[in-house]
Amino acid sequence: MSGPKASYRFFRNTECKYFPCHKTSFPERFNCLFCFCPLYFMDDCGGRFTRLESGHKDCSHCMLPHTPEGYDYVLKKLRTCFQRPCRLRFDDQEETGKKQG
Repeated sequence: MSGPKASYRFFRNTECKYFPCHKTSFPERFNCLFCFCPLYFMDDCGGRFTRLESGHKDCSHCMLPHTPEGYDYVLKKLRTCFQRPCRLRFDDQEETGKKQG
């Protein structure tokens, strides 16, 4: 996973004031590419999350997108979602429906 061919799959920003934003014993393997996880709105993202009382996801214990292999995992999950109707969770579904309709 090194060299120019893989550079688009892995990015570590040690200059970020939040680095690493999740606890890890291996900061050298921490991937910042998906700073905000593209799978956040999926109920079946496969990550290690809990739900807060507000209904929002707490992903602070999830490392899926932050590993060197995270790029492949996220892309595979997104591909699967786009090939079939996926279940997205929007906390304001009723609000969204009212605004569109």
